[in-house]
Amino acid sequence: MSFIVVSGLSGSGKSTVLRTLEDAAYFAVDNLPPELWGALGDLARARGLERVAVSTDARTREFLAAVEPSLERLKRREDVRIIFLEADDEELLRRYNLTRRTHPMGEDSLMLDFQRERELLAVLRSLAEIVIDTTRLTGAQLATHITQLLNVKQDFDLRLTTFGFKHAPPRDADLVLDVRTLPNPYYDPRLRPRTGQDPEVAAYVFDGPDSEAFYLQLREYVRQSAERAKGAGRHSYSVAVGCTVGQHRSVAVAERLRAELGDLGARIIDHRDMALGEHV
Repeated sequence: MSFIVVSGLSGSGKSTVLRTLEDAAYFAVDNLPPELWGALGDLARARGLERVAVSTDARTREFLAAVEPSLERLKRREDVRIIFLEADDEELLRRYNLTRRTHPMGEDSLMLDFQRERELLAVLRSLAEIVIDTTRLTGAQLATHITQLLNVKQDFDLRLTTFGFKHAPPRDADLVLDVRTLPNPYYDPRLRPRTGQDPEVAAYVFDGPDSEAFYLQLREYVRQSAERAKGAGRHSYSVAVGCTVGQHRSVAVAERLRAELGDLGARIIDHRDMALGEHV
């Protein structure tokens, strides 16, 4: 079992790393005293978990004397790695001034807090296999660095929903697309009762160079938007595709996007209004 201990200075990015590991299928526990690491490892193994991550830092200072013996016991049974995060004092000061949080050391001077925290965590830093200076890293860059460093996979989820503007757009979409300018199968009596999942309906929607060009531009916009979201550290992006009632054009477009953007994890979440009937 992989057991990762995340530690470091307050404000250096520990929460970002723990969230990143959690998104990569690690069972993550924040601020767990070292004496409980072994019990967590045993419990996780009994439940069939293969990845566990814990964080410990100055908030658990009353328990840090147990770090070395706890690690020795844990390493006899698990594959343990320690990640230690730090940043220079000026950057930590800037981050604290932005968040206005109270430092866990609780002194009157932040600079003095930083110094005492470094001394308190010196043992963990000396034991760490990986030490990362986050002074010049954004949260997204730190998350990417961790996934590459540990070779953990984080799947990106491009979520597609269709709807009819007649019934109002969904409120939780990151991007709303209007495809009402595409040819409408409603006006073909033979296609009217069908949906955009029907190949003949889809062929009607995309018929002609203008429709195809419009779709290709739409697809490129969705790709770029999703890739920018992924690059910013997000793990999912939701796109809602709308036509008049959500039966023909929006469904055909979303189904084609799903098929052609599979590398971004595209999947259909819901054809929300498809079953409401054939109304313009």
